[in-house]
Amino acid sequence: MNHEVIFQIKGFLKMKEDTIAAISTPIGEGGIGIIRISGEESFKIAKKLFSPKSKVSFEEMKPRTMYLGNIVDDEEKYIVDEVLLVKFKAPFSYTAEDMVEIHSHGGFTAVRKILNLVLKNGARLAEPGEFTKRAFINGRIDLSQAEAVIDIIRAKTDKALKIAIDQLRGKLSEKIKEVMESLLNVIALIEANIDFPEEEIPDATPEIILDNIEKNIKELEALKEKAGAGRILREGLSTVIIGKPNVGKSSLLNALLMEKRAIVTDIPGTTRDVIEEYINIKGIPIKIIDTAGIRETKDLIERIGVERALEKVEIAELILFVVDASKDLGEEDYKIIEKVKEKRTLVVLNKIDLGLKLDEEKVKALLPGKRIIKISALKDEGIERLRKEIYDMITNELGSLEEGIIITATRHIEAVKKAVESLKEAKVSVENNLPMEITAIYIREAWESLGEITGDSIKENLLDAIFENFCIGK
Repeated sequence: MNHEVIFQIKGFLKMKEDTIAAISTPIGEGGIGIIRISGEESFKIAKKLFSPKSKVSFEEMKPRTMYLGNIVDDEEKYIVDEVLLVKFKAPFSYTAEDMVEIHSHGGFTAVRKILNLVLKNGARLAEPGEFTKRAFINGRIDLSQAEAVIDIIRAKTDKALKIAIDQLRGKLSEKIKEVMESLLNVIALIEANIDFPEEEIPDATPEIILDNIEKNIKELEALKEKAGAGRILREGLSTVIIGKPNVGKSSLLNALLMEKRAIVTDIPGTTRDVIEEYINIKGIPIKIIDTAGIRETKDLIERIGVERALEKVEIAELILFVVDASKDLGEEDYKIIEKVKEKRTLVVLNKIDLGLKLDEEKVKALLPGKRIIKISALKDEGIERLRKEIYDMITNELGSLEEGIIITATRHIEAVKKAVESLKEAKVSVENNLPMEITAIYIREAWESLGEITGDSIKENLLDAIFENFCIGK
């Protein structure tokens, strides 16, 4: 274990002395509100506030069993709420610490009042993600499993949820740790040969080292191949609907959403700002962005909308370029073509119910290689074909989303890429007969990169940044 990791663990030991608390359910009206307490003082605090309706004492209450009772403000001498309380004895809890959950009635006042009483009696308010962070620190889960928790909360489709659950169960961790162990074995072999050349230790021959490196590069490259698909499943594919005014962009958005989300009129320039929504296409979350019609305008608000539309085009992963099929191409269409011809684009010929007057061959010549789909957003014609085209484009480029381990987090993808680069450097060093010490350095770099995924070599500032993305109470 390196000195940096030892330093981190010493810092974490201080954290365990604190008792933390937070509301773990959304604030607002609801059937149930949950206040979570974790740490050495959690039982002491709960005992002071909770008055069970049965005659059992707090110490006699069985772990992982709910008990009905009241939360009592001892100072004000009144009952705050009737609740269910469950205690978890370390290490058999979410955080692997002594932990209590108070299930009160939902709503702002009761939940907030109970939390304030818990804080008043010795707990402090938890930081974002601190419960899950403690689960990681206390060894109940590794870092990739901890990150899977937020992916489960934010999953936008069933497919994204399944991948997040697989990661929480440790499927990604198992594969990464398998590679890390293999790398550690070859590092140990190299270092043993360097330190004890006279001992009877298996030789770290170039053939043995190369075989290990190549095998692990292959394993990591297989993970990299699905990384693009994984990121899309986690974050959604940013898809911008663009076109000149009154070509049916908002009608297309409504048709894809199967609801009237955007205002549709015959007046050009109705949409003046960006509208963003998610749709689900066979398990793939698609972030659909409707934009203002692209044209020259003196209207200040509309001009801002056009500028925002063009900004979205620059960062979009997929463009749906909508053209009015009942008319010939106009000046605005040609300007948009220049903007999208180098992007991943599907050309959508809308309003086919009014008759196809557009020269399709001209469009093909201006946008060679781009797929063209004919639809009537108003009549809901061709929408399913458009959905299928989007799905096919993604899966053809990124591969199957059904099999194997899929990496979803950008941080994990970058760590795997760094590990592959380090192993390729190690391979070159072996092939060029460089000293084994240099090869070992590159292999250890690969090990440390992968350790950033599991938490074996994570830096404290990066750890803080990861858990800052969590909600308070998780």
